[in-house]
Amino acid sequence: MCGIIGIVGTQPVASRLIESLKRLEYRGYDSAGVAAFSGKHVQRRRALGKIKALEGVLEADPLIGDVGIGHTRWATHGAPSEANAHPHTAGRVTVVHNGIIENYAELREGLKAKGRVFESETDTEVIAHLIDDALNQGQASLAALQTTLGQITGAYALGILIAGEEKTIYGARHGSPLVVGHGKGEMYLGSDALAVGPFTNRVTYLEEGDFVAIDHDQAFIFDRAGKPVERPITVVPDSAALVEKGNYAHFMEKEIHDQPEGCQHTIAAYVDAVGLSTRFGGGIDLSKLERIQIVACGSAYIAGLIGKYMIERLADLPVDIDVASEFRYREPALRPGALCLAISQSGETADTLAALRYCMARGLASAAIINAPESTMAREVEVVWPIYCGPEIGVASTKAFTAQVSVLIALAVAAARARGRIDAAEEARLVRLLLEAPRLIAEAIELEEAIRAIAVEVAKARDVLFLGRGPMSALALEGALKLKEISYIHAEGYAAGELKHGPIALVEPATPVVILAPSDSYFEKSASNMNEVIARGGPVIFITDPKGAEHAPAGAKVVVTAPASDPLIAPLVFAAPIQLLAYHVAVLKGADVDQPRNLAKSVTVE
Repeated sequence: MCGIIGIVGTQPVASRLIESLKRLEYRGYDSAGVAAFSGKHVQRRRALGKIKALEGVLEADPLIGDVGIGHTRWATHGAPSEANAHPHTAGRVTVVHNGIIENYAELREGLKAKGRVFESETDTEVIAHLIDDALNQGQASLAALQTTLGQITGAYALGILIAGEEKTIYGARHGSPLVVGHGKGEMYLGSDALAVGPFTNRVTYLEEGDFVAIDHDQAFIFDRAGKPVERPITVVPDSAALVEKGNYAHFMEKEIHDQPEGCQHTIAAYVDAVGLSTRFGGGIDLSKLERIQIVACGSAYIAGLIGKYMIERLADLPVDIDVASEFRYREPALRPGALCLAISQSGETADTLAALRYCMARGLASAAIINAPESTMAREVEVVWPIYCGPEIGVASTKAFTAQVSVLIALAVAAARARGRIDAAEEARLVRLLLEAPRLIAEAIELEEAIRAIAVEVAKARDVLFLGRGPMSALALEGALKLKEISYIHAEGYAAGELKHGPIALVEPATPVVILAPSDSYFEKSASNMNEVIARGGPVIFITDPKGAEHAPAGAKVVVTAPASDPLIAPLVFAAPIQLLAYHVAVLKGADVDQPRNLAKSVTVE
């Protein structure tokens, strides 16, 4: 997910654009650029690579002006290059854009037929040409923008400068978030509240289809039909302190260590620690649900898999779970009486949002487990269950993942009670277990030095396998995902019972096998899988608990002993060791932990 910032300022804007773009680095990007008015004309500065490279360009060739826009780009159309970096200019129009224009190819050909010349390979440049073409036909700026929006198909958040209008920035959104920031004698445009955070905590969240013009004093907002509308101003918390690394080397490391507190905030929102009961507001009658349909992507999908185990086992409530990007296209059979539950850290994930809308259009109730209560998803569902873990900056999800799992476990307990599958005494017992989770996660994080030593060997591997049973089979998927996305080592997660159905062919002395095996009802079978790996020369990293360590078969290369925990919360406790393993392997390999290559924090396009 790229980043956008726009400032209609009263002082030179270049350094402030850079300050904001640095806040947006967590989104992932491959190039950056800024543009500002110099008199009535717009000048650009762009650079391939990190913002530091752009700062070098600005030092050599300063950008003067009080009104400007900036962008961090993650390539979708056209390879990373200075020519493809934003902002893009055509005639009088300069544009920054998050999203994808799906019909750009046909629009581009039509514009070429009119004699227009393109300088980049991007879909974004089409937008600048379309607006400029409409201006050349005599349309006023807002009309030209509205005409262009009617021609493009896809997802977009736009920031636009038009030469000759040196006191105005235009914006528009559809499918990608965009906010307006309100200052004193200044106004701002950003891809989220963090973008405008250095300047104001008063923001307006634009709705789907809105477009806007901002000047020094106010925002003129229009809906998709071009009708003037008012959107409320929200005062957002000052999160600056929450997005500092502190004494940690990386945001991911900090966020792993944030998990005890993060999960404590999450669990406190959904259980009554005094009455030892669960509390899920929003009007969803858990007792009358016939099934739950979970849609999610990436780590959120894996959290949903863990939730499926818990909800079906405790509440006897059928749960279907789909990768959101495939959901609509398989044309699933849906019936009223079900709840569509979307899981997304950002609340802006394009595939999950599309799957959610698909379900809602077919009469399903809707709820979302998200970290952004002002997001598009939050505004569209009937019920929001926030995760309350604070901003997560590292691209690889850690504290958001465990917070999502915390909500799902609490939901499983609440559904079990509402459906009469457990009584008040059992609900109280399960709530007590949930309340233990933050402490046990903290104890698991204390294994860091032992895991750092294991990472030295894992970092030498080309391939790694993760195995688990029950909810740990889902956590095995998460362990593999974390390792591959930040260390670039090929890793696969499997249900351990599938070992002999193919993956065992990969076992050899150079392939570490991580087995997640708490002392639960699956332990004996997991230990058997360990023996099978050892018999074939595979080095085993056996992650268990004290009782499991006592009964672990001989021959494991390493036994990691996590704190003892009930199966209800074991996925939360065992998440920390696999996150730490991925983190320290990536550090040893010199990878960019917080901004792994080719990845973005929030995927707002299909």
